Amino acid sequence: MRRIGALFYLGCFAAGFCLMLTATILNYLPGAFATPVAAENGRNRVVVLEVNGPIVPVVSHYLSRGIERAEGEGAVCLINLNTPGGLYNVTQEIVTMISNAKTPVIVFVGTSGGWAASAGAFITMGAHAAVMAPGTRIGAAHPVTMGGQQEDGVPAEKIAADASAWMRSLAELRGRDAGLAEEMVTKSRSFSAAEAVKLELVDLIARDVPEVCRKLSGKRVTLADGHTVTLQLSGAVLEEMKPNRVESFLGTLLNPDIAYILLTIGMAGLMVEIYHPGLIIPGVIGGISLLLGLYSMGSLDAYWGGIILILLAFGFFIAEAFAPTHGVLGTGGVVSFIFGSLLLFSMRKAGFGVSIGLIAAMSMALAALTALLVTAVVRGQKRRVLTGLEGLVGRQAVARTDLRPDGKVFLEGEMWQAVSEEGDIRAGEKVEVMQNEGMSLKVRRFDRQ
Repeated sequence: MRRIGALFYLGCFAAGFCLMLTATILNYLPGAFATPVAAENGRNRVVVLEVNGPIVPVVSHYLSRGIERAEGEGAVCLINLNTPGGLYNVTQEIVTMISNAKTPVIVFVGTSGGWAASAGAFITMGAHAAVMAPGTRIGAAHPVTMGGQQEDGVPAEKIAADASAWMRSLAELRGRDAGLAEEMVTKSRSFSAAEAVKLELVDLIARDVPEVCRKLSGKRVTLADGHTVTLQLSGAVLEEMKPNRVESFLGTLLNPDIAYILLTIGMAGLMVEIYHPGLIIPGVIGGISLLLGLYSMGSLDAYWGGIILILLAFGFFIAEAFAPTHGVLGTGGVVSFIFGSLLLFSMRKAGFGVSIGLIAAMSMALAALTALLVTAVVRGQKRRVLTGLEGLVGRQAVARTDLRPDGKVFLEGEMWQAVSEEGDIRAGEKVEVMQNEGMSLKVRRFDRQ
């Protein structure tokens, strides 16, 4: 058992070490595994970045690296954006980064049917130039909290007031309609691409990046230092910069569905190890997955109440194996797991969270696993012991001497001292072992019925 525990804790330590190493790489090696920077400089070069998903910390790091590359090349940076929203503090980092960039930054909501919702609306409003593709939309930027709760000690109404003023300030900075931009926060308004252009929330509509460059060519933008730049993008050289390997890994990890799956796998692995100690592999995999899932949930700012309910469900599932509740604890665990799953990202805008289908699938899988494990434990407890002295109970033996009441019996190739529980038994009769006391057996005459 000590070896098992050592391996389990070693696996957990390895997972924690990997997370710390990843964070160190992101913080101190921003160019790790980066795409090589082109040697030529010039405003007719465009560094194209792709953001397709929630706004999470790794996105901020990726955009920072891309803007730094564009600044180093003297090129323009274009962010191809499609997001349902994301974390408010990360959005602030990105918008501040764009506002203080030493080179023009263009935001293109370029995926047909895509959107720049919530956090995406702030990023789009903060760009030096904003373009949308046909079939896209922008808006619904009201910060969502649950039940007026406080976030980092700040009341929800103050967060909304701050977001409203921030959106208005960004629109005024870029010469856009500040009133309508503010309504995206205060009234959660959304606008189609055509409406956004007509109402002067974005600059124009374009179908793809080359068309964006062609239509924006000649536009004058003002940088943070007050310097005015004229965009010369017609026929510009496009340099796509993909996320590096570390960013790709964390981008996958910091996905609500992936984080939820890791959390569930972690619970399932530890349950199997606790129900059947000594398997080792489920415990190690479960411990690592649970740590990764909790790390992802923390980075995604999941609602702590939901996480607690999920961990409570885990406790119920474990207790079901050791308490004769006939499924009451297991049922409570399933209910707690479902409610916890629904609450995880309930404070976020639609589109950012765990899919209902995945919640249903994981809930059924955990319920089935718990039922299977509990059934195996109960059967094991009811199964007759087949080894050691306890395994002799119920076996048949043959009396080698008369039992009056003491004597000897022959059992499993060995002679045993025996005591009859029901009168004398003659030599040669079959007996049944009823109990053992040290090296002596208590027997009775074998009942063939």
